[in-house]
Amino acid sequence: MNLSDKLSLPIFRKIGEIADGMNRQLYVVGGYVRDIFLNRPSSDLDFVTIGSGIELAKEVADRLNRSKGLSVYANYGTAQVKYGSLELEFVGARRESYSRESRNPVVEDGTLQDDQNRRDFTINAMAISLNKDAFGELVDPFGGVEDLEKRLIRTPLDPDITFSDDPLRMMRAIRFATQLDFTILPETFEAIRRNCHRIEIITKERINDELSKILRSPKPSIGFELLDKSGLLDIIMPWVANLKGVETKDGRGHKDNFYHTLQVVDNVAQKSDNEWLRWATLFHDIGKPVTKKYDARLGWTFHNHNFVGEKMIPKVFKQMKLPLNEKMKYVAKLVGLHMRPQSAGEDGVTDSGVRRLITDAGEDLEDLMTLAEADITSKNPLKVKRQLEGFTKLRKRMDEISDADALRNWKSPVDGYRIMEYFQIPPSAVIKQIKDAVKEAIMEGEIPYEPEAAWNYVLKIAPAILEMKE
Repeated sequence: MNLSDKLSLPIFRKIGEIADGMNRQLYVVGGYVRDIFLNRPSSDLDFVTIGSGIELAKEVADRLNRSKGLSVYANYGTAQVKYGSLELEFVGARRESYSRESRNPVVEDGTLQDDQNRRDFTINAMAISLNKDAFGELVDPFGGVEDLEKRLIRTPLDPDITFSDDPLRMMRAIRFATQLDFTILPETFEAIRRNCHRIEIITKERINDELSKILRSPKPSIGFELLDKSGLLDIIMPWVANLKGVETKDGRGHKDNFYHTLQVVDNVAQKSDNEWLRWATLFHDIGKPVTKKYDARLGWTFHNHNFVGEKMIPKVFKQMKLPLNEKMKYVAKLVGLHMRPQSAGEDGVTDSGVRRLITDAGEDLEDLMTLAEADITSKNPLKVKRQLEGFTKLRKRMDEISDADALRNWKSPVDGYRIMEYFQIPPSAVIKQIKDAVKEAIMEGEIPYEPEAAWNYVLKIAPAILEMKE
């Protein structure tokens, strides 16, 4: 098969000419070739040459006047040349061998066939020649084109060896199946199940990279169901795996919180591309296994699972080596608040409830509402209708509250130093008590959200609070 018409970027001819001048075989490989057949745009430009990839990259950088854009990674035998918006990656064809303790291989020079043998999946093992005498010719030894047509993920060689050598490939198989909506060949998937324990030698950071790509997919549930069925989920995300299962007592069962969570994640994915909102959604019910109790009158309960889940987030992020920064705080916040919109709606949408919700959610209010609405997965149409009506009323009331914009960026209208100076008192818990009383009055609509009104309220209530503390 000749694909020269698909190689429309001038850079392919230019690099091919440079390789010809060095008497080198050169191929574009991997994701770019795969995406030609999927009709997807791709910025993945990976090149394999027979010989030193670094030498070829240096010559390309020199001939294209891109020497400043050259980066050499001698330990890996690779080099990168930045060419406009493109990143050109060069490597020499190689064969690899692995030890049981590491995914870092022993590398030797090899042929194109050796290089294709070491690729993770058949759909990523295709190569297209860029040399003048064979420009556009496809080299597809494992039937990658056919697998693309069948929408199939399988390994070029023995999957047990492929996954044991580099266990990250198990995550990549599931990620590709999720992103492309492909099926993993049953024999390949069984090899993932057999080798799932090998994932423990992979760094958390590399695992998180694949999890992020799964979460950013159009339908993340595909990936998480595969992670569960493969045995990987229990190892890499036990907090999510613990959501699985239904327990029945006195003939009363609860829903499977794992599949509920996946449905909510898919619902959010249809509404938002915010990756960290998707992480929050994935974790929103992780407090349920800890708080689950059976009550003869009420049935199964998960009281305060949102608050318990919020407290779990820092530990989860630390163990998974996710960022311990504002992103973690954002996820914890949404986990802790995810029940609030429903409660506010069911309470008849009182002004005080709306003000508290706006204040507590702040600039993340819309993300919270997206999560809360996605969390409606009941099979009871009347219950769904009632909850959606409650959210509609809540949104309408939030729009009507005159000081809603100010409340989103809540800042106490009274200054603690002014309180201390006026009443001649040292820093103490009583200052917070006074400020909390002011906030409560604003939430209840007793006073407007204005500095003068707030200070007058302090003058009114502070003497009694101070007297109680004496």
